[in-house]
Amino acid sequence: MTRIVIADCDHGTVETERRAAAEAGVDIIQANCVTEDDVIRAAAGAAGVIVQYAPVTARVLDALPDLRVVSRYGVGVDTVDVGAAHARGVLVCNVPDYGTEDVSDHAIGLAVSVLRGIPRLDRGLRQGSADLNPVKPLHRFRGRVFGIVGLGRIGVATGVKARALGFEVVAHDPVVTAVPEELSGAGLLSLEDLLRRADVVSLHVPLNDATRHLIGARTLGLMKAGAIVVNTCRGGVIDTEALADALEDGRLLGAALDVTEPEPLPPSHRLYGLPNVVLTPHAGWYSEESFTELKQRAAGNAIDGALGKTPRNVVTPGK
Repeated sequence: MTRIVIADCDHGTVETERRAAAEAGVDIIQANCVTEDDVIRAAAGAAGVIVQYAPVTARVLDALPDLRVVSRYGVGVDTVDVGAAHARGVLVCNVPDYGTEDVSDHAIGLAVSVLRGIPRLDRGLRQGSADLNPVKPLHRFRGRVFGIVGLGRIGVATGVKARALGFEVVAHDPVVTAVPEELSGAGLLSLEDLLRRADVVSLHVPLNDATRHLIGARTLGLMKAGAIVVNTCRGGVIDTEALADALEDGRLLGAALDVTEPEPLPPSHRLYGLPNVVLTPHAGWYSEESFTELKQRAAGNAIDGALGKTPRNVVTPGK
């Protein structure tokens, strides 16, 4: 019987995947892989692997000659060597659109919480203080500039929601020559110009060689005083230490991060001690609806690939 291995999964249950496999006549087993060696041992003889964080490198692929497909829970595939898989005839699949509404909701929620000083006001009130001084000055959203870096599905959805709140939306994407219809009228700027103009910089790019530490000491230095940065894509897009420096010197109003580098942050990291930082545990993708869809789609991609069919979402090298 065709076999698929779930290399790692922290969802608490894989019953959705098991049902899909049973309906397709495929055997599916769950492992708890962390290292390359773990994946090699668990997936020996398997036609498909579903991964969350486990590494699938060229070495892993060479050790698994029966492998036809690697399916990832999520949008990003930075833990999979896509080029090596392509060279070996192994399909790499993701679920690029399951969390569009959820992540964009989260990005807006994070931005609003910092701009309105909500976490700091909450902490003060719990300590018996109704003082507004720690969050002054607050400004209304209308007339403020919301910068979207990355015009994929999530970036566009975030821009639409920001505009509905009254923000002027500007955007940057190096491979886009015109803003999508949903954001018609939004300015399409260079990254440098966006950073100089935006009161909110919201990141929606994949993690690759071009975007690693896209927001670092130099680019943070271009941001206007009193701006905030929001990251719901990948932690490595921001140089964490450079961001902490910029926040500590008071030039930025704050940061809201659902993802970090490293992830999770060590308990002693200085970002935890900064009152102008909001942190969430890579939760932007989650809603009950997105959770179910993610599992169904990841399993479906793996099952189709393992059975020699064309999966719904195949990642091309370089994408």
